[in-house]
Amino acid sequence: MNSKTEPQASPKPRRPRWLALAAAVLVLVGGAYAALQQWRGPQVPAVQVQAQALVRSLQFSARVETNTRVGVGSTVVGRVESVAVNEGDAVQAGQLLLHLEQAELQAAAQQAQAGVLQAQAQLRNLRSTSRISSQAQVAQAQASLRQAQADWARNQQLVTQGFLSQAALDERRKALEVAQAQLQAAQAQAAASADGGAELKAAEAQVAQTQAASQAAQAKLAQARITAPRAGKVLRRAVEPGQIVQPGTVLLELALEGATLIVAQVDERFLDQLREGQSATVVADAFADQRLAARVMSIAPGVDAQRGSIEVKLALDAPPPAFLREDMTVSVLVETGAEPQAVVLPLEALQPQRDGSIQVLVLKEGKASAQPVQVGLRTLEAAHIAQGVQVGDVVLLPPARAGQRVRPQWTTHP
Repeated sequence: MNSKTEPQASPKPRRPRWLALAAAVLVLVGGAYAALQQWRGPQVPAVQVQAQALVRSLQFSARVETNTRVGVGSTVVGRVESVAVNEGDAVQAGQLLLHLEQAELQAAAQQAQAGVLQAQAQLRNLRSTSRISSQAQVAQAQASLRQAQADWARNQQLVTQGFLSQAALDERRKALEVAQAQLQAAQAQAAASADGGAELKAAEAQVAQTQAASQAAQAKLAQARITAPRAGKVLRRAVEPGQIVQPGTVLLELALEGATLIVAQVDERFLDQLREGQSATVVADAFADQRLAARVMSIAPGVDAQRGSIEVKLALDAPPPAFLREDMTVSVLVETGAEPQAVVLPLEALQPQRDGSIQVLVLKEGKASAQPVQVGLRTLEAAHIAQGVQVGDVVLLPPARAGQRVRPQWTTHP
């Protein structure tokens, strides 16, 4: 009888004892490391305090303006005969800009001049003919008075002798009184015609009046020629030949020669950063590769209540280039503060307190320790720490909290 032998299962190999020990050690080490990391605290962003140059700047848009812009118009009513300039033309002081029709004004000037000549002739006549005539009248009145006096004396004797009646003597007395009155009138007339006399003064006043009228007519005639008050450039022309113009209407707008200004409306929030004399850079968008040096020239004393802005004017350090045009929009960068070697921290490291002070968290013996600081110049990203930390200190950023154990995770310094 055949017997079958059942196959026997082979025994499982045993794990080496050292391997189990190693696994146990790894578990213990991992647990210890985890416990150590937990004891050391979480990682938080941190920066190391450095000393570097810090520059604060303010950027805004502005427009190009000349120092003086004037509107030129007519001071008399008239029809425009010709316009001698166009927009963009350069003009010199006294150069003709436009011309009004002059026929009526010329006639008025000629008429006024004729009045002057007539008054002057009357004055000359008064000083010669009238004076001679007055003197002759005085001499005649004096002769008449002497005759009347002689008749009066003779008639008095005849009455005394009884040859004439008292009535005849009364007639002679009346004749004497008339002769005296005539002499006084002639003398008064002669005095009026003499230098300084009333009649002569009236004639001289008439001459002065007609001369003033003539000068006024000449001035109006001159106003028909409208000229440039100073050298400059024509910005706008609003008049054409044949147009009737009225006084007070702006016909041409000129930018007179002078300093070219950069004028901006800056948000009032940045007023504390601006000072007269600060250096700036001006760039026109169309000519971005050409930077122009400028300086803050003036800051308006008042704030525009509607826009909440303040007007700032800047002057270019050098004569303006040809591409810089009136009313062109430009970008301005003003350097409002600088520290050549400053202890600098990012703004997010600063922690304002309720009492107005500021503190930062400094890493000391593995813990976040609160440290009061004094802040100087600020930019949009960083601040100068004037007092409180030193170069080399490790400053923690949020979300670190005071008293917390933390580990620094280095971040890029601004």
